[in-house]
This record gives sequence, structure tokens and C-alpha cells, in this order.
Amino acid sequence: MDKTEVNVKNSKLELSKGNIVFQNTEAIVNAANKRLAPGGGVAGAIHNSAGPQLWKECKKLNGCETGEAKITKAYQLPNKYIIHTVGPVYHGTKEDPKLLKKSYLNSLKLADNNKIKSIAFPALSTGAFGYPIEKAAKIAFETIIKYLKGKSEIKLVKMVLHSNNFFEIHKNVLKNINKN
Repeated sequence: MDKTEVNVKNSKLELSKGNIVFQNTEAIVNAANKRLAPGGGVAGAIHNSAGPQLWKECKKLNGCETGEAKITKAYQLPNKYIIHTVGPVYHGTKEDPKLLKKSYLNSLKLADNNKIKSIAFPALSTGAFGYPIEKAAKIAFETIIKYLKGKSEIKLVKMVLHSNNFFEIHKNVLKNINKN
């Protein structure tokens, strides 16, 4: 399995190739739409694997705004929780990086608030939402590393990439961030 690890303070940031629904972490992050509805990509895979109870719970949460995060049970998934966050649809504006950073940050804060020690993220906003992969990876890693250097109790943050191309791009971005 392709994997890269970086130690950050008392935590570990792990980059791996795989499927978000098969991660052995307390929580996984859903790249959700504003309705928190089943859809395509990551959201579709998570809803399909978790079962219909997930959609029933999501309907009670009254959606989620871009950059915000909400938490549900994981139902038929091996995880305890699913953290749902809505990343920005990429438009090339100054707001895009702010909103993407907010999605990662609010997901991490929600994990800490729920005493979650391990969490797995997909590459938020890089699929149907069209965020350029390299730019999104830089924002993701800078946000996660800065957060873990703070007062976080999270011990493991995984970034799970679905393809060799995504994995290699993220690995190179992480390597460049670690040099600085």
C-alpha cells in the first residue's frame, strides 16, 4: 500500500491511497453537499456503505453551509462517526481558499470536541467541485499541520486519496511543505 507519514507534535499525519469507507479511524469525513444528501463521489460511497439510517439522520440536521461541519453516527461503517463538511465549488476567487481551510478546520474542531482521536479525510472539493488538486492539497496540509501543532488531542489524521495521480500530487505537496 502506498503510504507516507509525518509526525506533527504528538500526532501523525498519514497520506495513503485507498477508499475512505474502509478506513480504520474513529471518524471519516464526508465531502458533502449542502443538503447532506446521498450523491456521487465520496458522499455517494459513504451513504451507500453506511445504509439508509444515515440519510434519515442527515435530514434532521437542516443541511450544512460551505465551510461548516456536522457530525452523525456511522451506522453500518466500521467507524464511530461521520463528519460532514461542505467544501467550496471552485471559482478561482479569494473566498475559495478561505472556505476550503474552514472546511478542514471545522472538521478537526468537531473531532476534538467529540474526543475523536483518529480521523480520515478525502481530498475535499477536488472532485465534482473542481478545486485544483495541488492548490487544495497545500491548503489541506497547512491547515491540518497548524491545527495539530496547537492544543489538539487528535492522534492520527489520515488523508485518503482514491487514485495514484491524487496520491503522488499530495505526496509531493506534503514533501515541499515539510521542507519549510
